[in-house]
Amino acid sequence: MPHEDAKIAWEGDSLERVKSFPKAIRQELGLDIRRLQQGKLPYDSRPMQSIGKGVFELRQRDATGWYRLVYLSRIGDTIYMLHGFTKKSAKTSRKDIAIARNRLKAVRARLIEGKRDAREDN
Repeated sequence: MPHEDAKIAWEGDSLERVKSFPKAIRQELGLDIRRLQQGKLPYDSRPMQSIGKGVFELRQRDATGWYRLVYLSRIGDTIYMLHGFTKKSAKTSRKDIAIARNRLKAVRARLIEGKRDAREDN
């Protein structure tokens, strides 16, 4: 049975933020997202345990800075893109971590609510 590609859910303004990245960065992130959808490992990512379990960031850089896209690994048939941002220093800002954490909390709450609704429908 062929592997189903995962859907992508863009949380908050994450898609708009990524669209503001330089074209070459967007293309590289797009390749990594495609790999994730196919169940493959991205070329450059790392776990973001400071945000939560199952959260990773895709990483790209150019001469002007670092570009990050934080995501929650596949749950069911969906990968959740939590937050896109640029960095000028090696450390991720508290603000960016807080945004990603809040979006993660909202996704998890929706997933729990969805399971509850499904049980009530049966």
